[in-house]
Amino acid sequence: MDAVRVALLREVLAGTEWVGATRRFAGLLRGSVVAHGGGLLLVGTPEYEPWHLAAHLVDEAAWSGTPELKPTLVRQHGSPAGPAHLAVGPGRITAARRGETLLVVAPEEPAELLERVHDARRAGVTVLALGAGGGDLAAMAHDTLAVPEGAELDLDSVQHLVSAAAGENAGSTRTRRGLRDRLSRLADTLTSPPPAPW
Repeated sequence: MDAVRVALLREVLAGTEWVGATRRFAGLLRGSVVAHGGGLLLVGTPEYEPWHLAAHLVDEAAWSGTPELKPTLVRQHGSPAGPAHLAVGPGRITAARRGETLLVVAPEEPAELLERVHDARRAGVTVLALGAGGGDLAAMAHDTLAVPEGAELDLDSVQHLVSAAAGENAGSTRTRRGLRDRLSRLADTLTSPPPAPW
């Protein structure tokens, strides 16, 4: 989903909680990784690996000039024999330490994943979660953005909004605005309705 489509989605969602909620959650994500100088781990479940979110965060990191947003995708079935970018397995969560951020995207909560997340939190890792909400993962996480079954948006759409908002420079201490941020602002301007006549 490109900047124009995200802007249109935000326009459609104006007046709902989603725009503010995804920006708030993205601000927490960005603040956590920037404050600690990076160390973003992204993990899903054996049935749901957040490849798409990882790719968007890599793009947002480059476009916004915020390399800390580039995640390490932790795969449930990572193989050390595979390419480096596909070889990071769940042991990486166990090795995580204070100053790192773990973003968990989980439509369901497998027990093995919950154990690893619990251990990471005890080690001082900041845990953020995108998922159904209300379960054990929400109780463990420092913050959660719940996407319950039957919500107006599905988990994939929410991930698009979060990744786009994470790359925005609003509220950042950085003064240089990235191309992605400028395009997003231009798209918002071009797609917004004209001001009401007085």
